[in-house]
Amino acid sequence: MPKNAYDKYYIDGDYFGEPYPGLVEFFKRYEPKGTVLELGCGQGRDALLLGRLSYEVVGVDSSSVGIAQMNQIALKEGLAVKGVVEDMYSYPISDSHDMVLLDSIFHFYSRDRKREKAFLLRILAGLKAGGILCNFMQQGEEREKIYKKILKESDHAMEIIAEEYTDYPDYGSRIHMHIVRKK
Repeated sequence: MPKNAYDKYYIDGDYFGEPYPGLVEFFKRYEPKGTVLELGCGQGRDALLLGRLSYEVVGVDSSSVGIAQMNQIALKEGLAVKGVVEDMYSYPISDSHDMVLLDSIFHFYSRDRKREKAFLLRILAGLKAGGILCNFMQQGEEREKIYKKILKESDHAMEIIAEEYTDYPDYGSRIHMHIVRKK
């Protein structure tokens, strides 16, 4: 598999910092715990947090460096976290996943919109009834509008569980937290 563009950043350590406070709080209080599929998990900052909170996590990323780092920490701490080096755009969404987590995956730049829309629709189609989609993306009126429009126009009825903004202290930005349940 070709080297991932992030590999060079991950080699030096914790590239993206700590999980967002809103993400931490949501997953701390959410019940029941369950199985989370994190697509685009990088070094596992969210996956490892979720493992420490008693979730079972499968993290998918094309960075072999990030996945190796995450798997090493999960093994050392005895967490139910497994990292897989795969393409997140084609990784299967199955009934064994209670939740799908996307952290900073969608940007909806004009060059990426078609691919990101297809990806989101594939996730919604694969998500089981009652399954949760947790999307965290950088605040931005246009990208949030596009994201919500795709959800609304999809063939899948979704119920909003949480929608708020949370800080990303490591990078000085705001993150839109949008969590929905498939009906």
